[in-house]
Amino acid sequence: MMTDAATPNRCRIVLIAPEGATAEQFAERLRQAIAGGDIASLILPGHGRDEASFQAFAERIVPVAQAAGIAAIIAEDTRIAGRVGADGLHLETGPEALEEAVEHYQPRMMVGTGGAKTRDDALDLGEARPDYMFFGRFGYDTKPEPHQRNLTLGRWWAEMIEIPCIVMAGSDIASVEAVAQTGAEFVALSSAVFGEGVDPRAAVERANAILDETAPVFDYGG
Repeated sequence: MMTDAATPNRCRIVLIAPEGATAEQFAERLRQAIAGGDIASLILPGHGRDEASFQAFAERIVPVAQAAGIAAIIAEDTRIAGRVGADGLHLETGPEALEEAVEHYQPRMMVGTGGAKTRDDALDLGEARPDYMFFGRFGYDTKPEPHQRNLTLGRWWAEMIEIPCIVMAGSDIASVEAVAQTGAEFVALSSAVFGEGVDPRAAVERANAILDETAPVFDYGG
């Protein structure tokens, strides 16, 4: 993740690659999004691709993100994450597998997790000390507003647990404000930036402007 002096000290954007785009199409859309300003990281889900297709996609996209100082995170496939030199791994495989992955891959790469539907689920996953907790589901940001359960869990987690969390926003870019108000460190955007008819650069610019104006400033105690 970017750590230079220009990094904002508030909720930051995590992009999630959408389903359906070819590597060339998405690389271009990602470059447009990057031109819109601060982005912390990019998660690449497999979206049902076979291993060879997913690896080819990741090989094309990861360098685009990394060249811009954006951490590239591969979802669910440890081998592809290693082969493409990703910065992180996103796993939704349950506490035991997560614990093994954390032990095996940290500190060479970030290991984050998601899939928790309840506080107990989240706490069980948190015991493995992942680098972040994700509240939401890839591809389910179909309504303008964030899912209420994700906001509720994100607010509780941000208040109680030191591990950073990412909360999925809705399909309307303005929904980043509701996520930021939970205290979550990161807001995930996918359809709000990469949806049909959306200008990725303008969307990221607007998201950052809303966050600059409305997001709480984090106090890390020095």
